[in-house]
Amino acid sequence: MRRESVFSKRGAMVLAAIILISLLHHVTPVERLHWHNIFQYLYFLPIAWAALSFGWRGGLATAILAGASHLPQVLMARQVFPDYTIDQLVDIPLFCAAGIFTGSMSERERKQREELVRTTQRLTEVYQELQRNFEQMKRAERLYALGQLSAGLAHEIRNPLASIAGAAGILRRRGHEDQKNAECLDIISRECQRLNQLLTNFLDFARPREPRYQHVEVSPLLDSVMDLACHAIGKQSIEMRRELEAPLPPVECDPELLKQVLLNLIINAIQAMPGGGEVRVAARSQGEKLLIQVIDQGCGISPEDRDKIFDPFFTTKENGTGLGLSVAHQIIEQHGGILTAEANPDRGMAFSVLLPLEHGRAA
Repeated sequence: MRRESVFSKRGAMVLAAIILISLLHHVTPVERLHWHNIFQYLYFLPIAWAALSFGWRGGLATAILAGASHLPQVLMARQVFPDYTIDQLVDIPLFCAAGIFTGSMSERERKQREELVRTTQRLTEVYQELQRNFEQMKRAERLYALGQLSAGLAHEIRNPLASIAGAAGILRRRGHEDQKNAECLDIISRECQRLNQLLTNFLDFARPREPRYQHVEVSPLLDSVMDLACHAIGKQSIEMRRELEAPLPPVECDPELLKQVLLNLIINAIQAMPGGGEVRVAARSQGEKLLIQVIDQGCGISPEDRDKIFDPFFTTKENGTGLGLSVAHQIIEQHGGILTAEANPDRGMAFSVLLPLEHGRAA
């Protein structure tokens, strides 16, 4: 709208200039040829302005209008100065040539400028993509080094941890400890289990197993995951709702790994709603892909943390390990899919898993 307004104003200015010059011709006596020559050359100004603003077509149209406006004065001067009339008529094709030439140059320069802008945008996009790829490559290198180093360390920690848990079990079975010692043994056992689970998650992340692909029906798989997740609700007033598009095509995946991902997402959604709410699990096909979403009504994730939630050891939970979403992200990438997180319009988060229906077709 703004561009059209500018063009309208320029067109009005061109027309006003033509009318003004024609009036000057009309009010000036025919005998004052030097003034008429000056007025005639003034026509080149609106012609050039129109050509620069509207291209060669605008320049040509303005030149024809200028010639038509100048023609009555030429006919009036024909009786008195016939030679002068011929010179004036010859100038009309010059008007047209000037409008076409100037407009053509203007259009050429405008196209070059637009091409330069498009090239700059493409270069900017390529540069940004290179930056993203470079950051991803650095992150992958760091994670690979971390995985190689820490996987061995995790195995070394597991052995004395098993010994500590075993010793605590032996002491408990003797049955002679007092209440304080029993509480200490319970703490040792619980913490050993927690550390062992942490090491298990870490090893899953550092050295993930290769998926065993098979064609799986989506609906029974989601039912199984939701049944398992219901045990995490406890006494909270949380409702689980399933929204499946019918019919859903089977997806080629590792069902156990996909269950692990979805169970992690649903449990995270439940834990994000300590005051209760609704967890929706939705699935629908998108061409040759399957989209599964876990949508909660919880506290959400701040924008500055949203880009970090898939990084290992990053967590917003007080007792979280920061490995659940990292492992889930890695599993979905193994399947050639994409795991994303975005805020809901009202409240809560929506985690989306986009998988190819057939293994090998990257999502």
